[in-house]
Amino acid sequence: MIILGTSYNFTDLEKQRLAKKFKHFEHVSYENKNSKETIKKLLALLSLGDYEIILLNTMEKLPSELIKFLTNLQFEKKVNFYNLENFLEIYLQKCYIPDALGGQENIRFLSNIKAFNPWQYFQKRCVDYVACIFLLLIQALLLPLIRVKIKKQSPGNLFFKQSRLGINNQEFTCVKFRTMHENSYHDPYTKKGDTRVYPLGEFMRKTRIDEIPQAINILKNEMHLIGPRAEWSILVKDYEDEIPYYNERHLVRPGITGWAQVMYPYGSNINDARQKLMYDLYYIKHWSLMLEFKIIFKTIGVVLGKKGL
Repeated sequence: MIILGTSYNFTDLEKQRLAKKFKHFEHVSYENKNSKETIKKLLALLSLGDYEIILLNTMEKLPSELIKFLTNLQFEKKVNFYNLENFLEIYLQKCYIPDALGGQENIRFLSNIKAFNPWQYFQKRCVDYVACIFLLLIQALLLPLIRVKIKKQSPGNLFFKQSRLGINNQEFTCVKFRTMHENSYHDPYTKKGDTRVYPLGEFMRKTRIDEIPQAINILKNEMHLIGPRAEWSILVKDYEDEIPYYNERHLVRPGITGWAQVMYPYGSNINDARQKLMYDLYYIKHWSLMLEFKIIFKTIGVVLGKKGL
């Protein structure tokens, strides 16, 4: 694989995933926009390795000479080329988001990102109700033990309630098991070894047990089992100011788990929120019952591996 240009900076996690798909992974700068020099560099790489893909990692308009060269490669060397938007969706299962709001060329991907239609919504609610039976059963079994442990380790309320934003930017009260000491200092992000989290709370976060009470939010039709993370209303304003098209995730109800949650580690800054949005938009755009079940199985893997935070 050859990456032409530096418009999008791949994360370390993405590089690891791409390394499993492609034997060769090379970059070619496209800063000087010199077609002859660029073609020369590409030919040199193609003569040394078995490359199947060239990624046009640039938002610049390519000159006709370079386009002709790339087109011929499809026939001469069986090399395919992709633009950035298509490549991210096919190989990394995420939607590209530009760094800033732009013209029509930057919002083409939005045309297929829509709210769930009635049939999709019906299927999701079926999944929701089946999941709630299991979640409420697990909660009933664990509740006595959790109540005793919380009383011993961090006296106070059993549940934590917070205002979150849901579909169409509507606020609702999200319910979880409390995992932090009451009246802890304010910090919107949880860090590894956070002193606000008591021992049982840390275990519940890692195994996602603290999320179980959100079954009541599902039954109230405020959430789905699967969807974008329900973000704190205070944080959303900052995200909308910094991240283009962030509001698109509110076309659907949030979920206890989701594509972003199983594909990207816990976020602690604006850049992490942007990365997760790319996965959320992919989920909305490419929703299917198969993807729904795939997320469920991946979530089970996260829970068993205690990879939550």
